[in-house]
Order: sequence, then C-alpha cells, then structure tokens
Amino acid sequence: MAGERQARLGDRIRVILAERLEKGLRDPRLGFVTITDVRVTGDLQHASVFFTVLGTAEEREASAAALRSATGMLRSEVGKHLNVRLTPSLEFIPDAIPENADHIADLLREARERDQAVAGLAFSATYAGDADPYVKPREFEAEDADEVDLDLDAEPAAERDQA
Repeated sequence: MAGERQARLGDRIRVILAERLEKGLRDPRLGFVTITDVRVTGDLQHASVFFTVLGTAEEREASAAALRSATGMLRSEVGKHLNVRLTPSLEFIPDAIPENADHIADLLREARERDQAVAGLAFSATYAGDADPYVKPREFEAEDADEVDLDLDAEPAAERDQA
C-alpha cells in the first residue's frame, strides 16, 4: 500500500518538474534536461530526482549545477501542485542511463565479433579422430545372414509357424 503511494507521488513529482523545466528556468547553464525517474522515500519526505542531459560533459555539469541552485524554487513549485502535508525535499542525481547503454552496446558488439570469430573457426575445423566416431552395427556376411533373423519388424519365427 505504501509502495503504491510512493510510486504515485514520484510520478506526480516527475510530471510537475518536467512541466516546470519545459517552461524554462532563468538559468543559462540549464541545457536540454530530461527527468527520467523520481524515487520517494517511505516516509514521503525525500525525493531523489534522476535526470539526463543531452550534450557534452561540461553541459551536463553546468545543468546539474543549475538544477542544484534552483532546488528551492522547484520544491516550492512541487508543493503548490501536491496535496500533501509535507513537501518532500528534492535531490537531483545525474542518471547513468546513457553511459550504461553505451557500455551494453560495446559489450554486445564485442560478443558479436567473438561469435563471428568462433563461426569462422568452426567452418574450417576438422575432426580430431574419425569423421563419424559412433559405433555402427556389424555387417554380417552372407552365410551369417541365413542363421540370424535380421527383420526386426517382423514377428519371430516361432509365432509365424504357429499361425
């Protein structure tokens, strides 16, 4: 029950902050910021706001500084739109989604290259022993074939004679 309330409050804070950032802050350091997630503590008094910034590392740092300096104003904006007794404090945390996505893409590329190398080795590989290492049934000579009943699907000879 409390988890649902935390999630609803986090979603509402995310929407309020996104709308406010869309209107713009009067800070030239603020770049193209996207609020990716908001996590609220169990007592609903602290909200961790995760964000990403499109641009270079310097632009990310400048935008993070702009958000930190505008925290009070953004908290009062959140307080105006929420119907809760206490407005949660806001903490802006840069989200590592782009870096993680790049790392995963690099790992997938490396795995693809290794798969191609293994496929190339498998194509040119030869057997270490015989081409077919499985034991095959002996082939009988003509005189042995008369003595042994090789027709496994047929009825045994004793049953045929009685019928």
